[in-house]
Amino acid sequence: MTPLHALRRAYQADGFNGFLIPRADRHKNETPPACDERLAYATGFTGSAGLAAVLDDRAALFVDGRYEAQAPTQVDAQLISVIAIRNTKPATWLREALAPGRRIAYDPWLHTASEIENFAEAFKAAEAELLPAPRNYVDQGWTDRPGPPSAPGRIHPEIFAGESAADKRARIGAEIGKAKLDRVVLTDPASICWLLNIRGGDTPNTPLLLAYALVDRDGGVELFSDPAKFDRALVEWLGPETTISDWDAFEGALASQSGAHVGVDRARAPIAISQKLTAAGATVNWRPDPCVAPRARFNAAEVRGARAAHQRDGAALCRFFCWLDKAVAAPQGGAPLNEAEIGARLIAFRDETGAALGAPHQEPSFDAIVAFGPNAALPHYRAPDEGSAEVVGDGLLLIDSGGQYQDGTTDITRMVAIGAPTGEMRAACTRVLQGMIAVSELVFPEKTPGGALDAFARIALWRIGLDYDHGTGHGVGSFLGVHDGPQRISQTGATPLEAGMVLSNEPGRYKPGAFGVRIENLLLVTPADTPTDALTAIDVVGDRKMHRFETLTLVPIDRRVLAIELLSADERAWLNAYHARVLAEVGPLLAEGPAADAEAADWLAAATAQL
Repeated sequence: MTPLHALRRAYQADGFNGFLIPRADRHKNETPPACDERLAYATGFTGSAGLAAVLDDRAALFVDGRYEAQAPTQVDAQLISVIAIRNTKPATWLREALAPGRRIAYDPWLHTASEIENFAEAFKAAEAELLPAPRNYVDQGWTDRPGPPSAPGRIHPEIFAGESAADKRARIGAEIGKAKLDRVVLTDPASICWLLNIRGGDTPNTPLLLAYALVDRDGGVELFSDPAKFDRALVEWLGPETTISDWDAFEGALASQSGAHVGVDRARAPIAISQKLTAAGATVNWRPDPCVAPRARFNAAEVRGARAAHQRDGAALCRFFCWLDKAVAAPQGGAPLNEAEIGARLIAFRDETGAALGAPHQEPSFDAIVAFGPNAALPHYRAPDEGSAEVVGDGLLLIDSGGQYQDGTTDITRMVAIGAPTGEMRAACTRVLQGMIAVSELVFPEKTPGGALDAFARIALWRIGLDYDHGTGHGVGSFLGVHDGPQRISQTGATPLEAGMVLSNEPGRYKPGAFGVRIENLLLVTPADTPTDALTAIDVVGDRKMHRFETLTLVPIDRRVLAIELLSADERAWLNAYHARVLAEVGPLLAEGPAADAEAADWLAAATAQL
């Protein structure tokens, strides 16, 4: 019996005609624990975002532009239709697919209020019902479902956090009081870990401790988690103002909120929470998670940590790319390298920095994308452990990777020339680099939303009729999620950019069946000097506070993938200045210390030689 057959049997037994399966856990983590990968189990699709709608007579999987090529290779087309969400929204499909009187179930712990509300009009038009399920029907048939994560929590020292948990709690408590609330519910483990200066190991790639929290207006916190994850040292670190309760106590705590004004994030919290609060007689106030904005603005210690992490990461990657050039030219044993082997060696070079998560090895900030030739046209391609593509011949190798260090989180994409890339490939790499440079050099008014900057990354591609179907940049946390927010550079980015925010800058070009290109650096938003009009003889001084970007990533850009003649004089100057900075900051790390490597130092000197 397939997972879909078992699913249908389970929900039909309760009188339903369908079930929604988001790629989500109870915390909306980007990478859920294995026990919560329900979408992958039910459909075979392993992407980081998606939604399946399973009805009695049909099923559909909705994916965004990153996965339009990948999803059809993973699902059974006879059982599930793959639908590009940019063409057909799930609500539109359901409105057309549902007959009057149909009852569709959803797990209220896996959907937010805003998500469920988006379906309301479609279900009304179809004269159907969308109802909370008494259980998750995927779990009911998942007999070999992995157990919940059990990694212990750990202290995140103030030298890296830059602010005590007591000060953070007081600050957030004051915001709660200012909003005339009694308390707020936190469901995002990144916010809880940031607030309390703790970290964990419950999710792949991101050092989160899974928990819910009630935060009072006086700054007191009640945590709901697995108490076994908190040893004596961690309990003492949290202090008496933070109590720890078992997961089973959470619903009882919600039921005790009669008469209280409770803040809930409509876009992040499971709708089950607001439903239970309302049933208990509490007043639900829709408020954004109060920790999201302050955790996005790095303080001085977090900025220092980010710079140090990127220098260290740069040294590790220079050693890796030095090795890669040699290994591609002369493979050991005569057999060509494959994508999986390259990914494994990349992890090993980061391991050797000696400054990682703590034990037993360096944790990537996400599963690396090592994609050669046509595979790189899949923006989120993952090389299989067995049978991955050999890196041989002429083409482009895309490597998108990152590391988690206690002082910072990194994310970088570089293109590597294998043999002799075609002129079309080199032109595509150059246009993508031009977009990255355009964003890197921007000076913009304080609090400009990220959406206002997105077009700068695309202009070089637009001029020749090309584009890409993903955002230009996502937010990055401080030893938290590599994809964090709310800041982003995308056509829908509405959050104002503020000093201290870190974002990626990663335009791309993807030609299905042929090649893919993405070049990425991380950027730090910083105040800019007040500009003057240098193009005229008139000394005009600006009257607006301005921001600019500081590039954090420190790894050479392979000039062999570029059509240098397409670069303007200013773009060449940017590339030369960037490479000079990489040599100045990373070179000394390769000359001495844990990352010392004379061969890599020579490779770096050659890779950063001026145009």
